[in-house]
Amino acid sequence: MSGVEREAELLDYLRTLGIVWSYHVHPPLFTVEDSKAHRDGMVGGHCKNMFLKAKSGERVLVTCLEDRQIRIRDLEKEIGLRRLSFGKPDLLMEVLGVVPGAVSPFAIYSDRAVRSVQVVLDAQMLDQDPLNYHPLHNAATIAISPDDLLRFIAATGHDARIVDFDRLEAKNAAIA
Repeated sequence: MSGVEREAELLDYLRTLGIVWSYHVHPPLFTVEDSKAHRDGMVGGHCKNMFLKAKSGERVLVTCLEDRQIRIRDLEKEIGLRRLSFGKPDLLMEVLGVVPGAVSPFAIYSDRAVRSVQVVLDAQMLDQDPLNYHPLHNAATIAISPDDLLRFIAATGHDARIVDFDRLEAKNAAIA
């Protein structure tokens, strides 16, 4: 089943949780630059997502504000994992049921039975309201409140690790 087909299931799940959202349709977006070109008045925090895999096998979904410049080494130290690299597209599909360009916190909906993915969130991102994410495909965006994002993550059985990305970014700037 494609992400577009699975979207209806996700939206039903959000309804059962009492989560309110707004929905925006747009051309498929693959990069932050694509997103910036097709916002058409969408307010709030715009985010990027990274599906990472540690050498030891742990899988991590990192969600942060779109313009963050974070060194992977600093993130590794912060979350206690070593040798993080981007997860391959086949692993992304197997674990989260999405293709590159469609990764978002909503993808952990596919991991709710196994809960094999650690969720890492940008603390400063949670100060934005609403937050904008793809709904299992990249031809739409759902805007939800930070509190509803955290409720969704908890409802899927995941714990969200909240990281001070301003501090991580400052480390990167000090090195440069």
